[in-house]
Amino acid sequence: MAITTVPETPRKPGRPTSPYSAGPQRTSLGRKVRDNLTGHAFLIGAVLCFVVFSWYPMIRGIVMSFQRTRRGETTWVGWDNYTRIIGDPSFWTAWKNTFTFTVLALVLGYVVPFFVAVLLNEFRHAKGYLRILVYLPVMLPPASALFLFKFYAYDPSEAGLFNAILKALHLPTSQWMQSPQMTMPAMVVASTWMNMGGAVLIYLASLQNIPGELYEAAELDGAGIWKRIRHVTIPQTRLILALLAMLQIVATMQVFIEPLILANGAGAEDSATSVAYLIYQHGFFQNDLNGAAALGVIMLVVLAGFSAAYLRLSAKQD
Repeated sequence: MAITTVPETPRKPGRPTSPYSAGPQRTSLGRKVRDNLTGHAFLIGAVLCFVVFSWYPMIRGIVMSFQRTRRGETTWVGWDNYTRIIGDPSFWTAWKNTFTFTVLALVLGYVVPFFVAVLLNEFRHAKGYLRILVYLPVMLPPASALFLFKFYAYDPSEAGLFNAILKALHLPTSQWMQSPQMTMPAMVVASTWMNMGGAVLIYLASLQNIPGELYEAAELDGAGIWKRIRHVTIPQTRLILALLAMLQIVATMQVFIEPLILANGAGAEDSATSVAYLIYQHGFFQNDLNGAAALGVIMLVVLAGFSAAYLRLSAKQD
């Protein structure tokens, strides 16, 4: 019996020979979808954190600043909260103290870390130990560091550290936090000691990126250390200096924990009351959440103005 064979029909090129031949393409597409979903999931989590803990409280505070809540009833009062807050004499005292603290912090807390970084950069040995020593105060809890200053360094008796040093130098002692004239400088010294470690490390990283040929050329021209700092170091670190100056202005204008712990809030003759502490006082002592929200919005506008001015100046310099 003869067996007949049926010739196979030729398949067109480019077509898959079976439904399973498209598997690799589907697998690659599915992997891309899964990777994108994972990335978007992490991004959505971060955005939700910002929305819940940053953006919503900010928007809620702006809305509350135009409202008044009494006995559970909320009414719209327009600009009344702002008028009442601005008319309060403590408002201007708080802004005066805040600007004074900011200026003193720029004079001391901005210049000292830079020169400490320049000094550490000149050392050839024990750089790691010196960096740890400078950064150590940053690792301490701020409250612990301030209590250390309050009860040990700023003790108004002769047992206090600073008064003992002044007595050893045959100089008059001070009442420190009990003196209206010394309250603000004392807070600036404590704040600088606590926070300068991070700025010093940033400056050190920037200084180590300066080409050594520039210093060698300056030395060949007979430039001393001050001329090298003025004509080489400062121009090469200009962007970092400007950025940290802006960050320090924003941070110091929100000073809160220093007057709260060192001066028990207001200080002698209201010499330590800051805007942030005044917000805290309105919200938690006077139960005036709407006034506190209005004061917070005013601070937001002032800080936004400083940031906008910095960005505009940076754009012009670039």
